[in-house]
Amino acid sequence: MANYVTISCLGPRPLVIEADVTAQEAVERMIEHWQSQLDQVLPDRPDLIVLPEACDRPDQRKYPQEHKLAYYRVRKNQIRDFFAGVAKQHRCYITYPAHIEAEDGSWRNAMQLIDREGRVMGAYHKNHLVPDEYTKNHILYGKEAPIFECDFGRVASAICFDLNFDELRQQYAEAKPDLIVFPSMYHGGLMQNYWAYSCRSYFAGAISGLPSTVITPLGEVAAMSTNYYSFMTTKINLDYAVIHIDENSAHFLKIKQKYGAKVKIHDPGFLGCVLLTSESEDLTVKEIMAEFGLELMDDYFRRAEESRCMPGRMEP
Repeated sequence: MANYVTISCLGPRPLVIEADVTAQEAVERMIEHWQSQLDQVLPDRPDLIVLPEACDRPDQRKYPQEHKLAYYRVRKNQIRDFFAGVAKQHRCYITYPAHIEAEDGSWRNAMQLIDREGRVMGAYHKNHLVPDEYTKNHILYGKEAPIFECDFGRVASAICFDLNFDELRQQYAEAKPDLIVFPSMYHGGLMQNYWAYSCRSYFAGAISGLPSTVITPLGEVAAMSTNYYSFMTTKINLDYAVIHIDENSAHFLKIKQKYGAKVKIHDPGFLGCVLLTSESEDLTVKEIMAEFGLELMDDYFRRAEESRCMPGRMEP
């Protein structure tokens, strides 16, 4: 049945704070900054708010390295706790991407996911760092790629430079989360679309100073912020399946004749597949597929590969 999820992505430029501002005042200014940013999307009652990479780091052009470390140590969890209060008050999930210090004094480029109760569900640590993140900032590489079980679906994360590496993408292509969140300073261009399509997942990117986007599992842009406004909100439906048109398409007319607007069959063109979505309150995509004997695209590709490898079918 329809599983509508409202997502907000925010990508303002880093807040400029002068170097002579005390660390605690910088923390307070950062909280004020993010309150004003959140005020632009909270009226839409989002289920999930995605923020950009290192969201509470002051603009580095004005705030040098030695000030940044002092700021982080005064900040501790103050800004995270601010976001947790917003999440609890507005009953939404919020990503908190930030540089965090571990108990042993080492650092991570992390995305902590805060749930609707204001609790931290867990964290993703950036797996693929830009080399300077280690050599200049002493940030350690992450090695896990957790899937977060939210009340609306399964969520994965990638951060910035991660988008260039197939190792992580292939993990998610196997796990098939419903949604990949992407806090970043780098846009990624066509890589956003490719990750969404190859993982059969929605993709929500919050990019500092660049357009933020929500991409469909077919690699199409569902929503995007603009040069005028660095935020956007859109509603997606996570009761979906990606299916190939071969063999399945023979059933499309029958499905529409029986269920009409309760079922959407969206063809992006050229890919040879469609996005099947249930818009019904009492009918799931899984039930539709079972009723009409439809096959997921990945199962179809797997069957095609198995057919190719059967004895006697490949040229000598």
